[in-house]
Amino acid sequence: MFTSIAGRAVVVTGGTRGIGKGIASVFARNGAKVLITGRDAEAARAAAEELHALAQAAQTPGEVSYVLAEVASREDCRRVAAIATERLGGVDVLCANAGIFPDGRLEDLTEEDLDRVFGVNLKGTFLSVQACLPALTASGHGRIILTSSITGPITGFPGWTHYGASKAGQLGFMRTAAIELALKGITVNAVLPGNIATEGLASLGKEYEAGMTSAIPMRRLGTVDEIGYAALFLATDEAAYITGQTIVVDGGQVLPESPDAMAAITE
Repeated sequence: MFTSIAGRAVVVTGGTRGIGKGIASVFARNGAKVLITGRDAEAARAAAEELHALAQAAQTPGEVSYVLAEVASREDCRRVAAIATERLGGVDVLCANAGIFPDGRLEDLTEEDLDRVFGVNLKGTFLSVQACLPALTASGHGRIILTSSITGPITGFPGWTHYGASKAGQLGFMRTAAIELALKGITVNAVLPGNIATEGLASLGKEYEAGMTSAIPMRRLGTVDEIGYAALFLATDEAAYITGQTIVVDGGQVLPESPDAMAAITE
């Protein structure tokens, strides 16, 4: 059995929907005190209430609250860290999850497009980590867990050059941050999801979903819980000697060397 993370203070940026909400849910259902961030007040309130109720239904001491924040803003990130310290008693785990993935072909991308994606996905990672560093250091078992992606670090997809670059950039950040923070007792790792069943993926349409499912050896999309449990493992005491590493959670999507490999699969 893993050491319980009950009572640990966890910040999940972008925790009001999708993968972030799934991560927050897993931590709360395992007894953590969770603070989620988002930009939409109604969505944040509804998510916090839903996740808090799930934690109570699981009969754990887990709790969930929210704060409105823009991770591309240093001031907002500092405010999140201050609220976490006041409300939760500190920060033991930072799940830097907030991210956006607007579609745009390379030749059409504007400076505004680039600033928006890099601001949330990459700059937001830097600012969130910087803001929470004092509390993570004081924790004595600080954990930073990034939500990257297979897109960028391993694979590519037309329309996502800016997204892929931001997600690959997170891993460059991770490796050096892991070295710099090691003596503070803070680990820095990343989860790389493949195609996960979320509202965002659903918005890409049934054709996209079917195409992605057919490319996955397990022949299904992942769930947000499956990403959440990968993050939970990296937050445990048992994962204290793991830093600067990545866990790919994609049902084997990156493994086939060609469509022929998938065609050769028989039940």
